Amino acid sequence: MPNIKSAKKRVRSNAKKEKVNTQITSSMRTAIKNVEKSAKAGNKEETQNKLNIATQRIDKAMKSGLVHKNKAARLKSRLTKLKNQVEKVEQ
Repeated sequence: MPNIKSAKKRVRSNAKKEKVNTQITSSMRTAIKNVEKSAKAGNKEETQNKLNIATQRIDKAMKSGLVHKNKAARLKSRLTKLKNQVEKVEQ
């Protein structure tokens, strides 16, 4: 346990930031899984809606520095390819 006042405050602020960062990362991962699940089921409209949500969550994680911009681009690209494959199968 820290003795200095500023170190004590840093422990408290780090705990708050960790909680927020965990929520953002978790929601991003859940959104990605939801896109993959709906694509596997073959629902075209549902996959598109979930892709939009996942893209927003990935961008938010990137903006807050939790995910590198190249990883964010890679994730969005893979999900978009998956959505496009669902559209091709239905046609």
